[in-house]
Amino acid sequence: MTLTPFQPSPTPMPLAAEVNGEDIPLTVYQAELARYQAGVGGAITPEVETRVLDNLINESLLAQVAREKGFQVDDATLAARIALLGDSQTLASWMSENGYREADFRQALKQAIAAAWMRDQIAAEVPETLGQIHVRQILLENLEEAQQVLDGLGRGEDFAKLASQYDPVNQGDLGWFPPGYLTDPKLDEALSGLEPGQMTGIVETAAGFHILQVIERDESHLLTPDARLVLQAGALQAWLDERRSQSEINILKP
Repeated sequence: MTLTPFQPSPTPMPLAAEVNGEDIPLTVYQAELARYQAGVGGAITPEVETRVLDNLINESLLAQVAREKGFQVDDATLAARIALLGDSQTLASWMSENGYREADFRQALKQAIAAAWMRDQIAAEVPETLGQIHVRQILLENLEEAQQVLDGLGRGEDFAKLASQYDPVNQGDLGWFPPGYLTDPKLDEALSGLEPGQMTGIVETAAGFHILQVIERDESHLLTPDARLVLQAGALQAWLDERRSQSEINILKP
């Protein structure tokens, strides 16, 4: 009788998460934590752990769609990117110190390149011109004073003159911006539908008590670089939120 040698089953690779059936190895997650700590310093808190894993999940989602759209990272591109990271000895030492297997590292780098390409596609969809409004504001620190200013405006006091008193540097001028640019959506809501010359009531935000006036509107105004960056960040977040809602994501890390 011939005995067949026992073949042990391969030990499953520990995973941090699965995204639509695609693995995020625990070694990759741990290496990203180490990289975050080296860059920022301080203790690794549960909030940091969640942020790092969320970033890896987002990267997986972006890379998956990039591949669906036909984007591929060829060997030449990967080699060129690796060369930018330093000499082979330095890179090998870094991978060893962070428990990064070479295969995992190469796969993570391909993932990052594909995700970056997909981010660029999403950002490029934000147009260079949009309908925008030109606004000035009066910003007060307390409600009582804001009400006094609003009452004065109601009696016919000049908005621009009052705005310059409270903001001598900029005269309360917020410049041109599109919907979605301001940090608090309540301001967008208050301005919605106002015509040039019209003003809001008192709008309370974390910054204080605002009274805003629309100076002019333009249905096709060139976005400032800052405004376009803000809208691109919003477009990316909306894309990720929608993609996450359609995906199967399993968190597996200890």
